[in-house]
Amino acid sequence: MAFDLTPTAAQHDLARRAHQFAESVIRPVALDYDQRQEFPWPVLQEAATRGFYSPLFYRDLIGDATGLSLPMFMEELFWGCAGIGLAIVMPALALSAIGQAATPEQMLQWAPECFGTPGDLKLAALAISEPEGGSDVRNLRTTARRDGDDWIIDGHKMWIGNGGIANVHVVNAVVDPELGHRGQALFVVPGGVPGLEMVRKLDKLGCRASHTAELRFDGVRIPGENLLGGQDRLDHKLARAREIAAGAVRPDSATLSTFEQTRPMVAAQAIGIARAALEYATDYATRREAFGGPIIDNQGIAFPLAELATAVDAARLLTWRASWMAASGIEFSRGEGSMAKLAASETAVRVTERAVQTLGGWGYINDHPVGKWYRDAKLYTIFEGTSEIQQMVIAQALGASVGTPPLHVEIEPSGGPLNRMFGRGTPLRTRAAAGALAMQHRIPAPVLRAAMKVLQPPR
Repeated sequence: MAFDLTPTAAQHDLARRAHQFAESVIRPVALDYDQRQEFPWPVLQEAATRGFYSPLFYRDLIGDATGLSLPMFMEELFWGCAGIGLAIVMPALALSAIGQAATPEQMLQWAPECFGTPGDLKLAALAISEPEGGSDVRNLRTTARRDGDDWIIDGHKMWIGNGGIANVHVVNAVVDPELGHRGQALFVVPGGVPGLEMVRKLDKLGCRASHTAELRFDGVRIPGENLLGGQDRLDHKLARAREIAAGAVRPDSATLSTFEQTRPMVAAQAIGIARAALEYATDYATRREAFGGPIIDNQGIAFPLAELATAVDAARLLTWRASWMAASGIEFSRGEGSMAKLAASETAVRVTERAVQTLGGWGYINDHPVGKWYRDAKLYTIFEGTSEIQQMVIAQALGASVGTPPLHVEIEPSGGPLNRMFGRGTPLRTRAAAGALAMQHRIPAPVLRAAMKVLQPPR
């Protein structure tokens, strides 16, 4: 699949409908939900009614061969509000984990339980992070042990979206401590089971319309079939991990973790926030007059906005490239997913800070939404791996790719052997063009014009 930035009719319609939903449904209530820190159930209901809250919807987005539908949707949704956006998409994170680990039968069983139906909404949570681990997923301490046909889970999870109120919790736990991060597995823990405790709902700086919690698992008993992938697959995984630990086989060659695949989606969310703040600040600067004219006429206002507009577009292009690579099965050998997330999150913080500065005193009070966007944007330099983690991943990828050419040189080309032989810039095409020019006085004009139409650059 070639990397093409031209949106299809379906992508254009998706972006249009998502923007309309964000503008007419999310934005009018965003500040109220943020201030009250309440979960936006009516907005989720409307999202489900419009088809934006369903496992089938995300299956269609992920199934887009161009990879662009999902980031386009995310950007528009989070342009409306990041907190409400997280409330809407949080079950998709759990669904993604289920999709990567589950058997087909488990996928059919649990995917509907992540979203419910428009008349009976349900929630899902992905419980990975822990107080001691943070971004270090290799330092997990939550454990799962066999007890007959069941599993017993004990541990402590932190910063869990929808934690404690979800119908489905997808929980990462250590099943073999001696194998470290290779001895982990995913389990489905239904909401309300004995031993699952929501310690507290977290009081956050931003994205306050979404529910984030601290959880404890105290002897939580779940049936064996809630082990995602099943016992046979786990046994095979652990056996291979023991062979790797013993040096009998080499570890898998995948350069980056599963998180690298999801980081472009988080990047698209940050771009939505950044774009919202940039548009608002630019509009304000064109209307606000001081010193005899609109403040955007002053370079001190206009130039920072111009620089940030460039940064937003650059981050979007990095995000779309990474999304296309993921959909096309191209390995992120240079940290492309982390590049997108790093650029988008840091840009979002810069843009929202500049929006507050552009509005001056008005930006510092809640009469305008720029302060809320400033608080929301900061999350994106922290979760799904901090900016420092992204830099570490990129730096490691740089070291591993020394001596290799850039992606556009290394990637398998499209167009087939004929294009390779006679494509633009090839020696054969160059010689043919030179020969035609040398013989221009001996070739009939109509024939020469036809030949040059083939050889000339596209308009």
